Amino acid sequence: MAQFLLELFSEEIPARMQSGAARDLERMAAERLKAAGLTYDALTTWAGPRRLTLVVEGLPAATPDREEELKGPRANAPEQALEGFLRKTGLTRDQLTERDGVLFAVLRHEGQSTAALLPDMVDAIVRNFPWPKSMRWGSGTLRWVRPLKRIVALFDGGVVPFEIDGIASGDVTEGHRFMGAGRPFAVRDFADYRKKLEADFVLLDVADRKLRILEAAKKVCADKGLVLVDDDGLLDEVAGLAEWPTPILGDMDPQFLDLPPEVVRLSMKVHQKYFAVRRTADLQVRSSTTAEGAGLEARAPLAPHFVVVANVEASDGGKALAAGNSRVLSARLNDARFFWDEDLKTGFDVWNDKLKGVTFHAKLGTLAERVERIAALAREIAPMVGADPAQAEQAARLSKADLASAMVGEFPELQGVMGGYYARRDHDDAIADAIRDHYKPQGPADTVPTAPLTVAVALADKLDTLVGFFAIDEKPTGSKDPFALRRAALGVIRLVLELRRPISLRRVLVGATQRNEINNQWSRHAPSFNQDKTLGGHAEAVAADLLAFFADRLKVLLRDQGKRHDLVDAVFALGDDDLVRIVRRVEALDAFLATDDGANLLAGYKRASNILRAEEKKGPVPTGMVETGLPGQPAEETTLAFAAAAAATAVDTALETEDFAAAMTALAALRAPVDAFFTGVMVNSDVPAERDNRLKLLGNVRAVMGRVADFGQIAG
Repeated sequence: MAQFLLELFSEEIPARMQSGAARDLERMAAERLKAAGLTYDALTTWAGPRRLTLVVEGLPAATPDREEELKGPRANAPEQALEGFLRKTGLTRDQLTERDGVLFAVLRHEGQSTAALLPDMVDAIVRNFPWPKSMRWGSGTLRWVRPLKRIVALFDGGVVPFEIDGIASGDVTEGHRFMGAGRPFAVRDFADYRKKLEADFVLLDVADRKLRILEAAKKVCADKGLVLVDDDGLLDEVAGLAEWPTPILGDMDPQFLDLPPEVVRLSMKVHQKYFAVRRTADLQVRSSTTAEGAGLEARAPLAPHFVVVANVEASDGGKALAAGNSRVLSARLNDARFFWDEDLKTGFDVWNDKLKGVTFHAKLGTLAERVERIAALAREIAPMVGADPAQAEQAARLSKADLASAMVGEFPELQGVMGGYYARRDHDDAIADAIRDHYKPQGPADTVPTAPLTVAVALADKLDTLVGFFAIDEKPTGSKDPFALRRAALGVIRLVLELRRPISLRRVLVGATQRNEINNQWSRHAPSFNQDKTLGGHAEAVAADLLAFFADRLKVLLRDQGKRHDLVDAVFALGDDDLVRIVRRVEALDAFLATDDGANLLAGYKRASNILRAEEKKGPVPTGMVETGLPGQPAEETTLAFAAAAAATAVDTALETEDFAAAMTALAALRAPVDAFFTGVMVNSDVPAERDNRLKLLGNVRAVMGRVADFGQIAG
């Protein structure tokens, strides 16, 4: 078994494309090896600033010989059919075999040398590589992310000869552009290749580059009593910019620290790819591994320093590099200070006025109109979450203003954050916090605000987005969700569940749709409105669609927590729209079904439902009060009738107080009577009165259980 090494060496590959390129190379190589009939033990890819590398271990010297059997026409088929089959297979009539009156051709394919198959495989990969952006250079036809310079292709220690657009394969590569030996060098196999690259100041594996950055950056900080501010996204990026990353500590003019820290950090990160740092003394803890320490670190002020990751080890220890980068950072931060000062002169009234000329969506009006909708919705939601309605409306009216500010125009990532800073100058902290955090949570890892005023504005923002796009029929389809509606719905769910207060989503959704259709004339864009001809009909349709959408998102959330998705369906089927109550029902139902009583009662429910469904196909099934004490009535029937009546009373009492565990306990009491009934009683009695009474009894059992959940939706 042999090894295949492929290196595609080019000019700089953008850092943002490297991880995707490594995955694409792995996928394409695996697909083409499989198509060629080649097996292997392991396939690994690497991506860096100037090279893509592929190593395949355990390849055979050649593909095995194989036979292929093709079914042909019947032996007595017309001559034309036989001739066509012979042309297709390249065989003669006497080379065919006959079985059961049908002709078969057996084609024998000799194995091919792996070395002979690899050139076509590599050519297909290179010419069809799915770069997000690519270029063509010189007079060639090849498109690549940047000009391709060299190709290393070694199989079992020897060069696999081929040429792509004038670039011949070989065994020669290059090391670091500046720190290397300055000349290309030959390699024998992957171990030799990796060893020589590292000796020439190239770390092939991005994990090694990240580790080098973190260790060296933390060391240069620790030497000055500083702590590196973690930033995984920036670490990923800078690890793709340098083949031999060397962190250097630089100084920043302390006067810029009076800017908001988010502005300083973003200027460093976005424009210069610098890491921010903090003083160790400011953290006030020995370790930031605890929750308390992590919180203190997040609030500690920045230090007037930064860490830049260079691609060289400078002879002066990086002093000149640090000084040059410090000058560039000062220029960037001077721009930020200008934006900050100009924004402080402008204010919310001017910004909100500018929003009148900014379109949110062609069918949903301007951003100013959206602010009006959010403000009205926040005022309505506020009492439900324990917030002051007037404050909620005021915070909502200010929530989008910073979108027109100079700072957010330069740094869109700071929307909300800057509004919070600007609002804190003239409004109380609760309003400023609501403006700052109303976009949260923006993803599954984002924190969930719990302050009632913030929750009111955050819910209004997300619900307005959902209502608006569902009203104009712009719903997510498959994997496409251009308006991030799934994220908005999940944000609503997490906000409500974290707050643990009852909210009638249906009422909020219907009211928001009706009010905004009147104010914004969405009806002309809404197909369901045109069908129903009424605002109420369309609003109910939008609310129903959105509640189903919330159910799907809740299933995803609970599934990630280990809950069964079918239980969500079983509870949602009752028509409840209070997410907190729904989750409590699901948790109680999950615990109940995990018991023997729950599992067996579910089986009894399904048996009863199957009998009732079969009878319903024949005609109306008798309903009403079950008779007891009839002559010859089995004891099991009487026992179940009394048990069902008692369970109905107990379930109703438990549901009134929302004691769902007690409701499940009441259902558990049905388990033994149901089992005994099906064991000792024939439902389809020859006596019509007995049969009708027993069908009524099964209907009562199904109805009692149906008050807790639709057990028919539960698998098992």
